[in-house]
Formats: sequence, C-alpha cells, structure tokens
Amino acid sequence: MNRKDFIKQISFATFLLADGSIIPAFAENLSSKKSKLRFVVASDGHFGQPKTDYKTYFETFINNVNAQHREQKFDFCVINGDIIHDDINFLSTAKSLFDDLEMPYFVTQGNHDHATPEQWERVWGVPVNYDYVLGNNAFLFGTTSNVEGKYLPPNIEWFKSKLDEHKKKKNIFIFIHITPVKWTDNAVDSKEFQELLKQYKNVRAVFNGHDHDQENVKTHEGIPYMFDSHIGGNWGTSYRGYRIVELQKENKLLTYIMNPTTKINEATV
Repeated sequence: MNRKDFIKQISFATFLLADGSIIPAFAENLSSKKSKLRFVVASDGHFGQPKTDYKTYFETFINNVNAQHREQKFDFCVINGDIIHDDINFLSTAKSLFDDLEMPYFVTQGNHDHATPEQWERVWGVPVNYDYVLGNNAFLFGTTSNVEGKYLPPNIEWFKSKLDEHKKKKNIFIFIHITPVKWTDNAVDSKEFQELLKQYKNVRAVFNGHDHDQENVKTHEGIPYMFDSHIGGNWGTSYRGYRIVELQKENKLLTYIMNPTTKINEATV
C-alpha cells in the first residue's frame, strides 16, 4: 500500500499557547470558531485482548468519530499505539476496521503492537518512524517499542534529523505511544529526548497514549504533553474516549476529551 492509500486510512480540554502555558477554555465560544486544523488522537484499542469486547470498542470509536466528522470535518485521525494486544495476526483485521474511518488516518507502534519494522510497514504502508506535512505544520510519528514489546525511548537520531528538517515550519506535532517523561509508573524517562525537544521552539505539542488512566495535559519545559484515555483494553478511565485538537487563530490550541460522546475538560493551551 502506498502512502496516499495509507493516509486515507478527544478528559482534558485546554488551550495550549505557544509559550506552553495552559488556559481553561470557554468551550462553546471557542469550538464554534473555524479551525485552521482539526484532528483526533486516540490510542490503546488492544484489538484481540482476551475477555474484552474489542471489536465492539473499535466499531463504537469509528462510528462516533465518523459522525462527528460529518458535523465538522477532521483533517485526519491518529491512532497512537497499542492498536492490537500482542498477537500480530490481529493487525490486518484492525487495519480493515480503521479503513472505515471517513478521514485520513495515521498510526504509531505501541508496546503491545508486536511487529518487526518490516511487518509493520507491510500492513500500514509506512515505516515505524515517519513524518507528514500539512501546510505549515509538520507531524512526526515515532515508535517507542519493538517486536518484543519492550518499553523504549524515541529514536533520537531520527527525531533530530526530522526536527532539523522541519525547523522552519510554524508547528511540529509529535506522536509517540509511551511518554518520555517520568510522570507515570509506565513512562520511559528519556532525558536525551527531553533535551532534544527543548532546542526546537516550534515543537507545539507531544501526544502520548499507553497510560489508560491519563486524560490530561502535562507540561514539561514549556511543551505540552497530551494524553487521551483509551478506546479499548480492560483498565483505565471509567469511559473509553479520545482527544480532539483544534488549531485556532493566533496559533492557539483548543483541545478536549470525548468520553466518548460528551465533551469534557475543555481548555486552551
């Protein structure tokens, strides 16, 4: 599958200001304004996890996102890791379900996505680390695991190369499954990655999955890190939800969680 075919393939709402400060949003006023960019971030579907209704979880998520897309279009959707639950035989089936999304979508590899780089690219049509440009915005998608499911930091060499390549873009958005800051027991504390991001003032936000009970926005060195609950699996927040992000005028970000049909914790950053 080529890249064009592939890209065919929303707990805490905040405005993230360019300086990294977080301001509560007045949801109804802000979300009604036309966005320059609007996208969904979801994670942790865990397709194939025993004793869970994983197929229903996927279908519910897809139906909800498609319904919202028809009301107000999304530019794309990101599935930020742990698409499956260990067994690679489920990967193609999970993809066939996500292909029902009515907007382009992107994926990242999580620790339960037990695939080699070659197997991953064979299914999704993209490497485990790749980038995408839309207007004056760059999007970097990186793996934080491997075929054994080991918790890993992002690939520093690859990210530095792409951050350099896109340093003149207005915004860079980063999507990695495991958070690289030790906020949670399940994080990988990558000081090297934290120091790398500090060097690029156009890094607008980092998006993480992995921690199903995290639904908020955390800030480190002026950079917001956004979590998105979970759309599947057997633990985490009491609801199965996802995050919506809207890039507004003056480069403000409006972001909020859908839980899954009610907007909660909306704010501006």
